[in-house]
Amino acid sequence: MPLKLSLKPGEKFVLNGAVVQNGDRRGVLILQNKASVLREKDILQPEDANTPAKRIYFPVMMMYLDEAAAPKLYDEFAIRLTEFMGATRNPAVLADCVAASRFVMGREYYKALMAARKIVDYEEGLVNVASGVQGGRHPG
Repeated sequence: MPLKLSLKPGEKFVLNGAVVQNGDRRGVLILQNKASVLREKDILQPEDANTPAKRIYFPVMMMYLDEAAAPKLYDEFAIRLTEFMGATRNPAVLADCVAASRFVMGREYYKALMAARKIVDYEEGLVNVASGVQGGRHPG
């Protein structure tokens, strides 16, 4: 099934490891076969993997972008996920952690990335609650 990307002017994305940038107008890109695609907003730079949840997200993102490197990245993912799961009691977030693990084990890296995104969103919600900012998933 083709993947249709609607792109904003100047929007960047990664396609099979290559950084691609849209021109100065809105555009549509249709991918006819399987490819690893991540929009700029979903790309985490190594130096930005500076919280427990982002340390889970980063190796999953790298597995998705470079499946051949997955065996080297798995241990880091497993360690960080185990640490995170030991520090939270939120059932919904624990379910997201289990889902991310299952997807990684099944080599469904995009699905694992989406589960890891939920973990990051939860963590950001905790930080927002602690700092008095509205938004994010309420801790529970």
